[in-house]
Order: sequence, then C-alpha cells, then structure tokens
Amino acid sequence: MALTKRGKTWHCDFVVNGQRFRQSLETKDWREAQNKQKELIGQATEGKLTQTSATLARQPFGQAADDYMTARKLELAPASQAKEKQLLVQLRAYFKQEPLKYITARRITEYRSWRAEQTVRPARLKAKLGILGRKVGPATLNGELGILRRIMKRARVWARVADDIRPLREPSTIGKALAEEEKQRLLKTAMTRPEWEMAYLAAILCLNTTARGCELKGLQWSDVDLFARTLTIRKSKTAAGERMIPLTDVAISALARLRRRAEGFGAVEPFHYVFAAFVAKFSFNGKRIAGYNVKSFDATRHVKGWRTAWRTLTKKAGLPGFRFHDLRHCAITQLAESGTPDSTIMAIAGHVSRRMLERYSHVRMEAKRNAMEALAVSTKTAGYDTSHDTNITTAGTRPV
Repeated sequence: MALTKRGKTWHCDFVVNGQRFRQSLETKDWREAQNKQKELIGQATEGKLTQTSATLARQPFGQAADDYMTARKLELAPASQAKEKQLLVQLRAYFKQEPLKYITARRITEYRSWRAEQTVRPARLKAKLGILGRKVGPATLNGELGILRRIMKRARVWARVADDIRPLREPSTIGKALAEEEKQRLLKTAMTRPEWEMAYLAAILCLNTTARGCELKGLQWSDVDLFARTLTIRKSKTAAGERMIPLTDVAISALARLRRRAEGFGAVEPFHYVFAAFVAKFSFNGKRIAGYNVKSFDATRHVKGWRTAWRTLTKKAGLPGFRFHDLRHCAITQLAESGTPDSTIMAIAGHVSRRMLERYSHVRMEAKRNAMEALAVSTKTAGYDTSHDTNITTAGTRPV
C-alpha cells in the first residue's frame, strides 16, 4: 500500500485479494488523498472496484461510447439502438476523447447549458414551410444524460457526481382521450378512402386491445388465435408489454379483414406479418420504378408505419395533431371509466406500475362530474339537503 506523488497529484497503489489497483486520486492534498485511498480500498474489499472499472475510467469518451453501444446490441431492439445512437451524437461532439474519470459534475452541467442553447433542426417539410427549429427540451437533455450516466456507471465513476446532477423536470405529455362523438367521426372518416385502410384497421385494433403502434407492426399471424379469441404481444417497448389480450368481436372482424387481404396475395404463413408491407420494385439496373401498381406485397416484412395517412386522416376528421398513440390513451381511459380494476387494466395494457397507469388513464371530466353527482345524491338521501343552505340569505335568515 503506497501513496505516490506524480507532479502535483497523488496516486495510490494497493493490493486487495491478490489484485493490484493503481490509479490517480485527482487531488493535491495529502490528507484528502489518504481518505480517498481508504474509500477505494473499502470498495475493492466489497467487490465494487475492479481492475476492469479502473481501466474503463481511463477510456476516452468516444471509445467508451462505442463499447457501450456494442454491449447494448443484445439488450435493445433496433429502433431503440438507433435512438441511443442519435442521443450520443452531441455527447461525442462535446466530450470527444476526454477520459471518463475527468468528466466532473461541473463538466456535465456545462454540457447541459451548452446543449440547451442549441436549436433542433426542423423536419424537411417544416423547413420548406419556413417553420423555425425549437430549442432543445428537457426530455432530450434527460435522454442524453441518461446515456452518459449509464456509460459512467460501467466505469464506476458516476457515484462521485450523482449527488450534483438531477434530471430536469419534463412537461406533461399526457395524450388526449376522445369523446365518443369524436371517436366515431374519426373512424367514419377513415372508411372513406382506400389508402386509409391500414390506418383504419390499426386504429380499430388499438382501441380494442390497447396495443401500441410498434406492437401492432410486430404482430405475426402466429400471434393471432381466432378460435381462442386471443392476441399475444411478443415484441413490445418493455418487458411488461409482453402479454396475452382477449379479443372482442370488433377486433376479430378487423383481423379477419386483414387475413382476407393477405390471402388475396397468396398463401399465409404463421411467420407472416399481420400488417405486411408493400415493397417497391426495382429495374434491372437497380433504379426504383415509380408508381403504386409496381409495388409487390411482401408478407415477410411489416409496414414501417402509417404516419402520412394518419396525419391526413386526422386533419380531414377535424382532429389535427391527434396522435395514433392517443388511441391507446382512449382505450385505457374507457376501461378506467367502466370501473375495470386497476390490476386488470395493467394486465391488458402492459403497464409496470401504478404511476404509469395514472399517467395514461386520465378519466374525462364528464365521468368525474357524474361520479361526484352520484356522491351528492347518496349524501342527500342520507338526510342532508343543500337547499337548506342556499335558501338562507347572507344575513343568516330565511327570506319571507
């Protein structure tokens, strides 16, 4: 066990259970160096400090980020990997080749301030319309710092900055629950154009199963049992999302329609996707052939989405800005208003906690008002009449 001064900085060198540890204590003060060495020896004794973590702490940020993404390949879906790769772009640009052990709370705070002043580049369509980009919001900042936290945790260096870094408060993003009249108007509008068929059938299934858009796109025919009237979600956003959902008559009708559509293009196999894709054909020289009629039906690939159709549809129905994911909110809200137990809602929707259930099942004001009116009626029948108070003047006497 030894403390060595290199230049103006103290370094430690000690052995625990036959394993040698050597690293900088990042201090010029001898007493502080002694205390830090004692803490490191304690961590090494408890197995919290390993040679691997010490090596990772010396890694440049860029290399540590690459190692992190490689380790996450088996843990994340392709879409989630792409999202984390995007969130790392600005972190790489700022920290570059800075070793992890030199990233302090002050450096992280400076990064957050620098990033908050940047402007998010608008989408191509918005840019054409002259719509300016917006400032980077707290949700994006929290996402980026979340990845930085996970990278630094792997190197066992996050604990020394954790107390000084707190997530930013994000604005509420609770979706909209449609009234019955709005929902019917949306579905009736969706039936008016053939190009909206996929969006319409997806909406029907979402409203009758609470399934997310990504869950619907990942459905294969092996997940659908029309005889047992069940739908199995095998690929979801979270582990809690993997579940079996009973099917209603309306949901079965929508699935039967999708099945007939698939059978019109050939035999249907269990591994085929329910929402199969049309793939553009290419000429012999590799150039894409324009036109919808030259697209081929490929049941082994699912649709990328129905965003364009959905935006046009909702605008036509008088509901601009209404997201497809909000249909899930509608379904969960309807379950909550019908008096379905919370545990049953969570089993159907795939929520992992009570907090997430409360986030999505925002019971509409009309249902709350009816519940309060029922409470008032029960109070009145118990012998209390509000007219006793309302008929009394401010002077405290009854009017003549």
